[in-house]
Amino acid sequence: MIGWSKSEKVYSSPWIGPQRHYDIIKEASIAFVVVLLLTIVLAVTFSSPNTPPITIQAWAKAQPTGFVDIALTELNHTSDSATYGPPYNTSNNPATDSVQSLGPISIQRILGVKYPINTAQTFVLQPLSSLPGEAALHSAIKQFDQASVQTQDKWVAAYQSVMKSRALTSSKLQSNVPTAGPVPTLMIHLLSMAQSGALDAQLLTHSSFFTTNYTNPILFLGDSWKAQHGASYWGKIVTSQHLAGNQWGVMNETGSWPGQPWLWLYTMWYQIPPLSTSDKSNSDVTVIAIMAVLSVTLLMIPVIPGLRRIPEKVPLYRLIWRRYYRDPEFTNAASNVEINSQTSSSVRPGK
Repeated sequence: MIGWSKSEKVYSSPWIGPQRHYDIIKEASIAFVVVLLLTIVLAVTFSSPNTPPITIQAWAKAQPTGFVDIALTELNHTSDSATYGPPYNTSNNPATDSVQSLGPISIQRILGVKYPINTAQTFVLQPLSSLPGEAALHSAIKQFDQASVQTQDKWVAAYQSVMKSRALTSSKLQSNVPTAGPVPTLMIHLLSMAQSGALDAQLLTHSSFFTTNYTNPILFLGDSWKAQHGASYWGKIVTSQHLAGNQWGVMNETGSWPGQPWLWLYTMWYQIPPLSTSDKSNSDVTVIAIMAVLSVTLLMIPVIPGLRRIPEKVPLYRLIWRRYYRDPEFTNAASNVEINSQTSSSVRPGK
């Protein structure tokens, strides 16, 4: 007990004061029944959100031109996914990639490319290659694949210049653009494939019996946010469902149903200076670092001098156990414990 404080000696000694009967099984059973009934009542009253899934098919039907605009950026590797950097590609352009660093350390670059994606192949050419009986389409795919990167970019740019004046909801695509090479044919077939729902199936990764990897369709759909923002099909849904991320905590909700307030401590940091006002290019890794420091500090409280004494110095426990602290029998028992602990430490040298 050498080095222990007076209060630590008292609290570590056996309790010899008054005792009170407490039936923990009874308390747990009552709590379980109350929570169960409350859950049933709330479930019957409010039900749960039944929002239909967001699909490439729904996007292509709602905004045909908007879908094609993003497909063109996938084709010429200028989309958000194409320029993201690790874990999807090896982009090294700080002006366009989304690689974050904490000082000189970049966890993304250390881990490398774990999920390689070539947006032109993954989102456009490979799905189109799966369509049978389309001689003109397969000829267009072969022509595009065999062209140089410079020629491919010129074709895409030519088609983009034709499409940029159209509204995102327009369903009319230009099929005769000589300077765009095979791109019009590719886009017309890709839009048709998307509107039929076949593109959704092709973009899924079937790594097991159960299809749970929706990375590709999510990336494709998500690319519209950076390019078209609130005007995009995805952006309109995000805004209408209060999911834009500009609220404190993960309290964003779908319709009238609450979100996940238990994550408020993480997303709170995005809403306060300096993260809310300074360059946000490294905000995610900064928040992760802050939470890592706080988590380690919380785990180390029992062994950090000073911090472990906070509960003792902030006498909240006296308010909770005020009945016992008012009881003279308790006070006398605590004094006896203190005397016994001092006596035991004096008769056990070296302890």
